[in-house]
Parts: sequence; structure tokens; C-alpha cells
Amino acid sequence: MKDSSRKSLAIVLLAAGSALLSGCALPPTQTDSTAPRTEDISFDQLGQTDFNRTVTIAMRDNLDSLTRLLEKLYRRNPAEWRKTGEPTIEAAIERGRRTISTGQAPAELAGLRDIEILAVALDPAYTGDRVGAFIAGMASTIISAHDGKTRFYISDVLTAEHVYNAARNVEAAAWLLATRQSPSGAPLLWANEMSVAATNLSFEREFGALIGRLDLVANLLDENLRRAGINYVQGLLFFNFLPVR
Repeated sequence: MKDSSRKSLAIVLLAAGSALLSGCALPPTQTDSTAPRTEDISFDQLGQTDFNRTVTIAMRDNLDSLTRLLEKLYRRNPAEWRKTGEPTIEAAIERGRRTISTGQAPAELAGLRDIEILAVALDPAYTGDRVGAFIAGMASTIISAHDGKTRFYISDVLTAEHVYNAARNVEAAAWLLATRQSPSGAPLLWANEMSVAATNLSFEREFGALIGRLDLVANLLDENLRRAGINYVQGLLFFNFLPVR
């Protein structure tokens, strides 16, 4: 093959390789807010194991699900967001987002936490912002089950049973939301809709995603503890010198 032909072939291959690498380096644009996504690299990630990262991402996604549920419920029940005193639904959602990130109770329920907030939110006699209280109760329940944290590091020790119980509480809350009624016979909050005119099961999907992530983390916590013991035994049975070069 002549030198000029070799050079032309090399240029073509180089261009093709560059195009392929650039295509791999740039992820496709995601328009779905529920699509898989990661976080930018940050200094605190040096203190996290792969498992810590998994639980942190799961928590982030759970809080995002609660934010979406907050917005959906406010739009289906506009009388509730008006109880916040905010001028617009967008302002009410932003206020709720801040509450979700901390797991704190609404001001009128100060002093209550996790399932206590949920119990009040699902009480037909409650006249406050039921949507805000319901979502705050769910956030507090999930965060409390993770030892009050939303990011996790090597030193953190979580209890699988607590996370499992949080998943069951979310199941119960979803069922009560769908079935509990006011004294007049109307739902406490309008959520899923199945009628001749429309079908909206987006609430059910968000609850299902929450429950699935919590159950996965609970199972991983049990497996993580079990593997720690197995790895230790394997180290004794199959001792290997560590590489030095």
C-alpha cells in the first residue's frame, strides 16, 4: 500500500474513532424527570463507598418522587395549596420542596414527626393544608428510617428493618389516601382517577416507585451486612497476599 493511501486510511479511521468517542462521551438528552441520572462529582464522595452512593441516590430519587406527588396533589386539590397563604401554586410547591428536603413538620404541626404527621394528615377532622402535611409526613417517615440523614458515608450504619417499615408505611399511606373519606363522603384528597372521561394512575406509579426503592435499600442493607461476614471468612480461608507492584 502506498504511503498516501495509508495516510488517507489513517485519517478516515481517526475521524471515525473521534466521532464514536464523542458520541459515547455525550449522553443522550433526558427529558423525562424520572429517567436514571447521576450526580456531579463532589468532594464529599471521597467519604462514600459504592453502597453509600447507591443509598444516597435512592434517597434523592425518593425525595424527588415526593416533590412530584406534592405538585400533583396540589393541582388536583387547589383548595389545599391556598391554605399555605402563598400567592401562587408555584410558590406553594417551592415551600413544600423545602419542607421535603428537611423532613420537618408544617408549622401548625410543630413537634410531631414521621407517622404522627401522617396520622394527622389523614384525619378527616384536620382542617389545615392536608397535602402539605401528608407529604411532610411521608418525607419525615422516610428520612427517620434512614437515621435522619439524606446523604450517607462510610461511618453511617442504617437498620434494614427501619427502611423496610418505612416502605410498609408508604403502602399504608397510599391505601388510606385512596380510601379514606371526609364526613360528606368525598375523598380526603383527590388523587388517582379512573372514569369514562379520564384515567390518571400517575399517583399510583409514584407510590410504587417509592416502595420499590425502599424495599431495595432494605434488602441491600441485609445483603451488605451478610457479605461483610462472608468476605471476612473468605479472607481467612483463601488468604491472598496483596500486590506490591
